[in-house]
Amino acid sequence: MKQKRIPGIIAVLIQLIASVCFMVLLYQTKLIPNKLLLIIGGILLFITLVILLLTIDFKHRGRFFAGVLLIFAILVVYVLSGSYVIKGVKTLTNITKKTTVERAGIGIYVREDDPAASVEDTAGYHFGILEELDRKNTDLAIEKITATTGAIETENYSGITELVDSLLQDRETDAILLNSEFFALLEETEGYENVQEQLREIHVEQVETKVEEKEEAQVTLPGENGQVPKVFTVYVSGIDSRTGLIAKSRSDVNIIATVNTETRKVLLVSTPRDFYVPLSISNGVPDKLTHAGIYGIDVSMETLEMLYQTDIDYYFRVNFNGFEKIIDALGGVTIVSDFTFDSQNSKGYSFVEGENDVNGEAALAFVRERYAFSAGDRQRGKNQLAVIEGVIKKAMSPALLQNYSKIMESVEGSFETSVPYDVIAGLVRKQLNEGGQWTVESYSVDGSGATKRPYSMSANAYVMVPNMDTVNTAIEKMNQIKGEDK
Repeated sequence: MKQKRIPGIIAVLIQLIASVCFMVLLYQTKLIPNKLLLIIGGILLFITLVILLLTIDFKHRGRFFAGVLLIFAILVVYVLSGSYVIKGVKTLTNITKKTTVERAGIGIYVREDDPAASVEDTAGYHFGILEELDRKNTDLAIEKITATTGAIETENYSGITELVDSLLQDRETDAILLNSEFFALLEETEGYENVQEQLREIHVEQVETKVEEKEEAQVTLPGENGQVPKVFTVYVSGIDSRTGLIAKSRSDVNIIATVNTETRKVLLVSTPRDFYVPLSISNGVPDKLTHAGIYGIDVSMETLEMLYQTDIDYYFRVNFNGFEKIIDALGGVTIVSDFTFDSQNSKGYSFVEGENDVNGEAALAFVRERYAFSAGDRQRGKNQLAVIEGVIKKAMSPALLQNYSKIMESVEGSFETSVPYDVIAGLVRKQLNEGGQWTVESYSVDGSGATKRPYSMSANAYVMVPNMDTVNTAIEKMNQIKGEDK
């Protein structure tokens, strides 16, 4: 009699062990609230008891094999669900991994007709370098170059155009050292848009600088004590790069998200890329906000903190190319346009006032467009907010589960954030535990166009002088979301 029960006991043990492993996996993700874990555990225990009743006596072959089939089905569910959970946790872990080193590429550039083809060929060359801008990375590159060529002779120049002119026009130098990201500034300068065609890059020296935590960052940030933060702010930075996430790059999307997890309200404040404001490193000299990203995301955050008189707890960086993949993985999104217009920066796209169903490429054309509007960059900022709202709404729908694998694959390598894994997990637990809808409000600050010389440039360029009334309104709205101004 006991021998007839052995197969059933083995079957139940297999089911029990698999269930325990699955529950441990769910618990370790920190994403599932305890109440839901107990419910899942209760359901699995009930299934185990059913399997026990079906398989307890091998002589009832029909019931026994029904129990075995049930075990097999449950194991398949565990494997599929477990793979989804592991993929999600891995993706979250990767995008929340703290950056300890920032890398920059300092190129050696010579005239297009120069015979030099390697670093060794520049021995004895007179080098031009920037006097202040990006000087730390430049000095690190010089150290590496001198290890190959011996000591090099350098000449300091105050601005990028002066540096380029020393090589191409005045021929005072034989080569220049310049961070490759700085060519973006030359593209904005009249007369230098195509200067790269006159230069030849013979070498790029990769330099690394350690990311040091600031003193104030030692203070516990919202959610780091294991509890879900009531209020926190996130700087959302969008870079228009097709080569992935670059540590230091111009930021074309600059949004501050103020989140109140108790009231379930989110305020998105968009700041135009050309906003003419002092950078945290410029000693009060104004620059375009987009240029702050060239010096690192911390400079962008500090600059916005100064502008809006607020603390920014975390950042979230996204590459536009990755954003396009996410939208396609979601099966497209619905965006609301303020106007009917034809895209001028990407041919073949038209949008109507009101709702538009778009794929990733069309959404990218929508957020990049500014020439079709009299408000220019102001309207582009509003369109960026519209697409973000569309993505949030679609991500809250069943499309997230239907296209889970594609979405996870799209996220990795296209996004990074300083929001700790535990904070994200806590927010997910809270939402699963309490439910409820979120309210998203958008606001864009404004300004007036002008021609001025930015801190990072050697010539005048188009800028947007802030309308401080709109900035003050944004500050008031932030305080209301935080609950500081009721």
